[in-house]
Amino acid sequence: QVQLIESGGGLVQAGDSLRLSCVASGRTNFAYFMSWFRQAPGKEREFVAVISWRGTITDYADSVKGRFTISRDNAKNTVYLQMNSLKPEDTAVYYCAAGRQAARSNLNYTYWGQGTQVTVSS
Repeated sequence: QVQLIESGGGLVQAGDSLRLSCVASGRTNFAYFMSWFRQAPGKEREFVAVISWRGTITDYADSVKGRFTISRDNAKNTVYLQMNSLKPEDTAVYYCAAGRQAARSNLNYTYWGQGTQVTVSS
């Protein structure tokens, strides 16, 4: 079992930046891919970014490419999402997930955090 806890969400204005963190505990010795997803009210959960164990593989949704950066510190069992130039449409609950593939589908992820709210005002 792997437990994931996100933090760093909040209320910001358009153009601001936020950094989300996700700390893993439990069976963290597996080389999991770590991803961020988000879910806005009334919408399906959508892929944001994914990173491989060594950080050599990353992938981003087109909507965040060039603005968001995913990174990880395996010594701290932590994955980050640096979000710059935030837009109102980035408003959502952001979830951290762990899985065995660099996939964009939430079906490929076994472990999920409880989510952290990001609200961007215009």
